[in-house]
Amino acid sequence: MTAHTITEPTPYTQLAARFRPLFQRFAAGAAQRETERILLHSEVRQLADAGFTSLRVPAELGGSGVSAQDFFRLLVELAAAESNLAQALRSHIAFVEDRLYANDTEWLRRVADGAVLGNAWTETGPVPVGGVSTAITPDGDGYRVNGTKFYTTGSLYADWIQTGARTDDGGDVIAIVRRDAPGVEVIDDWDGFGQRLTASGTTVFRDVHVPGTDVITQTEHPPYDTGVYQLIHVATLAGIARAAVQDVASAVRGRTRTFSHGNGTRPSEDIQVQQVVGEVSALAFASEAAVLRVAELLQEAYEAHLGLLPGEADEAAIAVEFASSQAQIVVTEQVQRAASLLFNALGASSTRSGLQLDRHWRNARTVSSHNPVIYKARVVGDREINGTVPQFVWRAGDAPGTSMTGGV
Repeated sequence: MTAHTITEPTPYTQLAARFRPLFQRFAAGAAQRETERILLHSEVRQLADAGFTSLRVPAELGGSGVSAQDFFRLLVELAAAESNLAQALRSHIAFVEDRLYANDTEWLRRVADGAVLGNAWTETGPVPVGGVSTAITPDGDGYRVNGTKFYTTGSLYADWIQTGARTDDGGDVIAIVRRDAPGVEVIDDWDGFGQRLTASGTTVFRDVHVPGTDVITQTEHPPYDTGVYQLIHVATLAGIARAAVQDVASAVRGRTRTFSHGNGTRPSEDIQVQQVVGEVSALAFASEAAVLRVAELLQEAYEAHLGLLPGEADEAAIAVEFASSQAQIVVTEQVQRAASLLFNALGASSTRSGLQLDRHWRNARTVSSHNPVIYKARVVGDREINGTVPQFVWRAGDAPGTSMTGGV
């Protein structure tokens, strides 16, 4: 017998080995947390303490300095263990990319020290499209923030909350507010049928003081910001698909109940059941491949910015936005199909609420409802036909001429 030489582990192998035991613990409790609606305070803190939330921070600032490709590959693994965690950290992940672009060493060091950030972007209304009712006013050497936001994903678990606010003269800024600051109220009122543990409810700011050093202008952000936010959703979807594969394969493997008109003595030997599991696996594989391609483009855009190559940086930023839209279109469909198809390999008992196998479809459908996919398909078509540069920043609000009742 020929002996095989064992090579040194790749950097990703080492990275994944560092976090997989933590992910395995998260996965083991996922169904129970879903059933009992156990929020993720402990899990978020464990990730921060383990250094997951600072992986992209440069090593010289206290992080790990991993590439975008490796980080998003690992994010898919986290999402497979608990998709609520991946989405709850969405604004934190995007904030780190934002501060990398701005070379903001102060905030990057805070992240390396364990700071976790949430968001409060979306106005509850009534506001017109592009309107911002959250106000920020000068107060000594700082500011005061007043307003109410919804879809404040992850803020219940965060140390800091990023919120968009508008100055008296119409300027848009981002105030970074301590979650425990006087006047901040984070309400756990998210009642969506999926991603139930993301704490995506309401945050209220009542005369909250913010130091001037914690206010960021809109000019300090990378042009590929929206592409990053969408990539995180796509990675979460890919993780859901991976979890669906793991769950259906495990369920079939242990199943003894079969049918007289089946194709095997056990479900695990039934060629049609094998076919279903194979298709779910392929859909998950393709979804993750899309994530990794967009992450590769993100890394290229960041490096072009670092290299002070304006022309290349502009084209690279467009590539991130365009590719993230393409990925959203296909992954949205693939993962919802995978999460529904898995039931074809199982019996009616698989729909019992204690198993929580339906959470994969519910979670995928909920994540897919963000940033409507029909508009992304139009963006891609317009780019392919007419060479139109995608709109990097877009806003939601009440349509002109309506009563602006504040529906979301």
